[in-house]
Amino acid sequence: MPAAPAVDATRVLQLAARTLDIEAAALAGVKARLGPTFVQAVQAMLACRGRVVVMGMGKSGHVGRKIAATLASTGTPAMFVHPAEASHGDLGMVTPHDVVLAISNSGESDELNVIVPLLHRQGVTLIAMTGRADSTLARHASIVLSSAVEQEACPLNLAPTASTTAQIALGDALAVALLDARGFKEDDFARSHPGGALGRRLLVHVGDLMRTGDALPRVRPDTPFTDLLHEMSRKGLGFAAVVDDDDRVQGIFTDGDLRRLIEKGGDLRGLRAGEVMHARPRTVAADALAVDAAALMEQHRITGVLVVDGDGRLVGALNTNDLMRAKVI
Repeated sequence: MPAAPAVDATRVLQLAARTLDIEAAALAGVKARLGPTFVQAVQAMLACRGRVVVMGMGKSGHVGRKIAATLASTGTPAMFVHPAEASHGDLGMVTPHDVVLAISNSGESDELNVIVPLLHRQGVTLIAMTGRADSTLARHASIVLSSAVEQEACPLNLAPTASTTAQIALGDALAVALLDARGFKEDDFARSHPGGALGRRLLVHVGDLMRTGDALPRVRPDTPFTDLLHEMSRKGLGFAAVVDDDDRVQGIFTDGDLRRLIEKGGDLRGLRAGEVMHARPRTVAADALAVDAAALMEQHRITGVLVVDGDGRLVGALNTNDLMRAKVI
């Protein structure tokens, strides 16, 4: 393969800085033009009984997909419909209860403008996001959001760069305003992102992960020390709960406790679980968030925790390995 041409580091950094300056100026211009039409757009989307249907061609289409995804994940039902596909059947996905957000920097996209009359016939509210207030799209829209920029960051002033940045920022601004108006909270976000880190943090409870039944390492206070060790080894959690006849937790014995006993020396075989246990161990409820159990373990530098009901009875147990498998930590 031929060697890559040498890079002029100074010019590269100059162009990068110029690009960021132009795009920052573009966003400042969009901010300065915010006004009643932006509020009208938010009100229309908030009142929408269907979905916000986002449309756009080319780079505006890529932006539109991102805006639709952001709206949907922050509480505003939304989807992207490709304008060209809409002309060949997909327009049937749009109902009179929907709001259409059409994105076009020039406002003269043939694929968009050909379906505008059909949208009007359906009674759909049309919001245009465009760089030209005098464009065909803007003239037919109910609400116009200006995404105009003085220049593109592209040195040729051709490739959509600053204009697409302005579109994305306006879409984010709409999503944030709608999120706030809907009273959308962290829990709501987690429910729409159950596979993500936030979903795991807010949706996974201790009861979803804890070991139960025969998988629980438990002994009575009078259990011989050798049987206690056997129970710990067999269940593989690194500890065993010590419970009374009603299954109320009396204490815990851990691998760490075993090491400390061995370091002290002496014959351990004659001991009982009640004599070596650590009384009043840290416990959690099954309905506690798994992330809170993880925080408890970290705070007290322990690797496992017992799960108890309201009467202090043992119902489960989990350790850091369980939390790591669930990607809580």
